[in-house]
This record gives sequence, structure tokens and C-alpha cells, in this order.
Amino acid sequence: MKRFMTVQNTLKAFIEEKGITVYRFRKDIGVAQSTAYELVNNPNRIPNADVLNKICEAYQIQPGKILSWMPDSVENAA
Repeated sequence: MKRFMTVQNTLKAFIEEKGITVYRFRKDIGVAQSTAYELVNNPNRIPNADVLNKICEAYQIQPGKILSWMPDSVENAA
């Protein structure tokens, strides 16, 4: 039995709610195109501290606005 918890980013929902494109998001926070697309399209990709700070500063938000913690779950090993 394996226990795990997951923190995921909710950037896709965030930018859709704001009505901005990935391109605009990338320009707003000043990261590489590949980084922006990876963050938006992969909820398991958690931004490093520098990128997280850039996002929070650009949009004047708290980290909890774009990060979501899922409680522990149990997965049975086969």
C-alpha cells in the first residue's frame, strides 16, 4: 500500500477565468514559452519559488489562488 498527497497547480483555470492566453501569461510573468505551456498544461508541474513569486507579483495574488492541495489517498500495490 502506497500513501501519497498531491499539490497541483490550477493555472489553466486561473488564466481561463482571467480571459488571458498562455502567450499573455508568459509575457506577464517573463518566463520561457516552454515553461509557461508546461505550467498551464501540466497540473502536476509546480512552479519553483522564483516563478511562483513572478506569478503572484504579476497578478497580485496569493499562491493559494493557483495551487491546490489534494489530501492523502491510498493506492493498493498490485
